[in-house]
Amino acid sequence: MFESVISGSLNINSACICIISAVILGLIISIVHMKTSRYSKNFIITLAVLPILVSVIMIMVNGNLGTGIAIAGAFSLVRFRSMPGNAKEIMSVFFAMTIGIAIGAGYVVFAGLITLVVSLMILILSIAKYGDNNNKYKRLDIVVPETLDYDTIFDDIFNKYIDNYELIRIKTTNLGSLYELKYDITLKDNIKEKDFIDDLRVRNGNLKISIHKLEEGEIL
Repeated sequence: MFESVISGSLNINSACICIISAVILGLIISIVHMKTSRYSKNFIITLAVLPILVSVIMIMVNGNLGTGIAIAGAFSLVRFRSMPGNAKEIMSVFFAMTIGIAIGAGYVVFAGLITLVVSLMILILSIAKYGDNNNKYKRLDIVVPETLDYDTIFDDIFNKYIDNYELIRIKTTNLGSLYELKYDITLKDNIKEKDFIDDLRVRNGNLKISIHKLEEGEIL
């Protein structure tokens, strides 16, 4: 059932099977990524085309797995040299590469099965919100005057609204007259962020305060 469609030298029939399969599976991978993640048009096009390119590389190196993976990996990860991708994007790239390698080796049915299984798993986990942090993890930035004792001034407010917090960075600004404090925080359930910010404004002299969701790759 999982026999390679490429036996000996490449012929027109096996080439067409590999290319058509790579096109179909590449489109499936790109559609799954669109349904489960934020994306850019260029990245989606890349995902759709990548299995075709990788499979062609595998065919051209005569099924030499080591050489094929090395070349395909170098090409596919060029995108991340200037702009690092998040974990989901990197996974999708390797997903597309894996399918391209399987097709390039001639295992079209196996590539289709893997695409089906992995795609269903991604969709199910996404719909089930597996690993969702419920937006409790936040990044808090507070600007305070240099005369304020920031070590303890917010303790009672933090204890009221936050389960856990950690001061991760302090830097001066405005010629040293202000401090910028950056915290990683875990908000308590059912709290109102407006009330939290209003209480902080009273303490920091109504200077700048911001709260935002932690992005992928930011340290918790």
